[in-house]
Amino acid sequence: MKQRPRPALVTLFATVLMLAIGQAQARLTIEVTGGVEGAQPIAVVPFGNRDGARPGVDIASVISADLSRSGRFRALPPREMLSMPQREDEIDAREWQLLDMNNLVIGEIGPAEDGGYSLRWSLFDVFNDKAIQSGSLRSSERGLRHAAHRIADQIYEALTGERGVFATRLAYVTSGPRGRDARVSLRVSDADGYNPQTIVDSADPIMSPAWSPDARRLAYVSFENSQSSIFVQELASGRRERVARFEGINGSPAFSPDGDRLAMTLSKDGNPDIYVLELASKQLTRLTDHYAIDTEPAWSPDGSEIVFTSDRGGQPQIYRVSASGGSPQRVTFEGDYNAAARYSPDGRSLVMVTRVGGRFRILVTDANGGSRRLLSDGELDESPSFAPNGAMVIYASQQNGRGLLSVTPIDGGSGQRLSQEAGEVREPAWSPFLP
Repeated sequence: MKQRPRPALVTLFATVLMLAIGQAQARLTIEVTGGVEGAQPIAVVPFGNRDGARPGVDIASVISADLSRSGRFRALPPREMLSMPQREDEIDAREWQLLDMNNLVIGEIGPAEDGGYSLRWSLFDVFNDKAIQSGSLRSSERGLRHAAHRIADQIYEALTGERGVFATRLAYVTSGPRGRDARVSLRVSDADGYNPQTIVDSADPIMSPAWSPDARRLAYVSFENSQSSIFVQELASGRRERVARFEGINGSPAFSPDGDRLAMTLSKDGNPDIYVLELASKQLTRLTDHYAIDTEPAWSPDGSEIVFTSDRGGQPQIYRVSASGGSPQRVTFEGDYNAAARYSPDGRSLVMVTRVGGRFRILVTDANGGSRRLLSDGELDESPSFAPNGAMVIYASQQNGRGLLSVTPIDGGSGQRLSQEAGEVREPAWSPFLP
């Protein structure tokens, strides 16, 4: 097979050429890109501290940053606020109307009876002068950022009708400068880049992280001992199990929607084909059998079908096959390179890598391969992954020759770049909604 550029088939099968690279310890930093035209003005007032509470996290700041990062809201800086109410009876709607605010968020935090903190908040409609949402929750000191993300999710959903993803997580692979002591790491962080945790740290390449549907496990490929293997690892305990180490290629793991099966690419019987592994029984079923390269499987949300990349037609294109087996059907016909397809959470769309004018871009289509629309404009964009609400896509990109992550809304608007102060970031996977 002739040589192809990096982003699709070669990325998966020539990964032994990937360099083992260093772990960067810094959290991901996020830069909002593009304008905020049409964003709703909102004020998130600094929360009041009750009964001597001294939380180590600025709850309002986290909520404000979350809403601003979505591109749907424009948060008012606290220095521009005329007052800082903490309860509804302290709100003077006229002040916020003068500032052209649509909505106002206020809240308080105090000690909980059984330890930790108790948080209360309200979302206020400024022009109708009424509360439209209020809530409370408890949190430990360690969980305060997550609590703030949960509040932001509820506010986002109340104002947009769309479920928020601020309390979800990201998995990604980090790398650093080449060298004798170089390392590569699989990491998991909050969706805003905070609280990074190293799941695996190795001198050998790690790739293709994939979340289980309950967000409690990750599957990934490791090249430990110079042999590709697929592992499934529990995040809470760190316990991991090697589920595939056949001769040849073991790659592209993808959990089924019920979490009981793992689709993967294996070449143990000759050419790379799509297989499904029953995790409990370890029963392996071969779904494709072709002399071409079949790889990058992804399940439909209902678990009935799997899309994959194949060059059986002469060029990498997207195909679909029943999860129970059968004859694959081609999905994409336009363009000479389409790969790494992933379903949207509602099953209506596919996001994938395509080649345009020699550049690799992220493309969204309907589930049957039509209505193509480019989402990115880089030269080497790859590894797309939908947010669990389907509103955004995260993917790996390049800036000044350095790998970082980019987030773009499906319907347009401001995006985000996630990078580390040192090293590169690649192969993102957005978690499902957390339990």
